[in-house]
Amino acid sequence: MRLFTYCIPVDDGAAPNPFFGVCTLAICKPRIRSVAEIGDWVVGLGSKNVNGKDYSGKVVYAMKITDVKTLKEYDEYCKTYLPKKIPNITHSDFRRRLGDCIYDYSNKEVLQRAGVHNKNNIKTDLGGKNVLLSTHYYYFGDQAIDLKSNLKPIIHQVQGHKSNANNPYMKDFIDWIETIDKSAMLNAKPQLEIDFSDHNCVSICADKREEEGKVDKECSPIC
Repeated sequence: MRLFTYCIPVDDGAAPNPFFGVCTLAICKPRIRSVAEIGDWVVGLGSKNVNGKDYSGKVVYAMKITDVKTLKEYDEYCKTYLPKKIPNITHSDFRRRLGDCIYDYSNKEVLQRAGVHNKNNIKTDLGGKNVLLSTHYYYFGDQAIDLKSNLKPIIHQVQGHKSNANNPYMKDFIDWIETIDKSAMLNAKPQLEIDFSDHNCVSICADKREEEGKVDKECSPIC
């Protein structure tokens, strides 16, 4: 079991995607997605300046991985079991616009569905190989909660992620997070809202995730 922690540069509800009863990490964080296993925990910590708000040192989300699928398997799975995770950028429900099942494997060539990413994200997205799924998760979004003081060493405020360095704090983190009342999640929304009618808005978020994805892919597995 490992505890992965990283700083989320963009929390818009796409990566992670906490909607419809399953938290999924299907895009971005290619290194984590390629090595994380069932039973591992992934924790996203807030950024310092998000629309003028300081979320640093706060837990945006935490998920215990309960399933791992390849991107191709995830595409097939969503068609049957999680169709609402397939993006529909014109849907009235913002959650449907943020679908993270953005790669279509139904043809010989993998196609990118219209969504939160563009062609510049394809390499890092596909480089992650897998999708992490969780039915045991906590998503706080714009209601991000303070990390317990004795767990501050797991904070990773720069690009990339931490894993092995978190080993001494793993049990304490799990014991702490699992005491939190999940009702605190009910009013949480993503920290940022993507305006799909504004191409520049979509591109800005996609560019930030592309940069983070490149750094994560290069990150050593022992960091």
